[in-house]
Order: sequence, then C-alpha cells, then structure tokens
Amino acid sequence: MDPNSILVGTIAGLIGGGYLVYGKKQRKVAPMICGALLIVYTYTTDNVWVLLLGGAALCVAPFFFRE
Repeated sequence: MDPNSILVGTIAGLIGGGYLVYGKKQRKVAPMICGALLIVYTYTTDNVWVLLLGGAALCVAPFFFRE
C-alpha cells in the first residue's frame, strides 16, 4: 500500500463513519448503508483511483436514494 491509498482510505472511512452515525440518529437507511459500505470499501481495494471513484459514488448515493 502506498501513502496515497492510506490517506484516501482514511478520509473515506471518516466520511463513512459520519454517514453511519447520521443515519442511525435520523433513522434513515440510505446513509447508514452507504456509511457502512464506505468503511468496508476502504479495506477491500488498494488502487487510489478506484478508491476515489467508488468513494465519490458512495458519498453522493444518499442524495439520490432518499426515503
């Protein structure tokens, strides 16, 4: 792993944790699922570009899948 993938993975994990806490407090399913996927997603891939593109897609997904 290179330092860039560690940095991007850490940032994505922090955003995922924020989505997870927000979704749990507001009782909304879409942010909770995207938050959990962002946390797990960072452990499964090493490529920086895949991390950036997949993380960006998961970050904007709750805005499209509202309840």
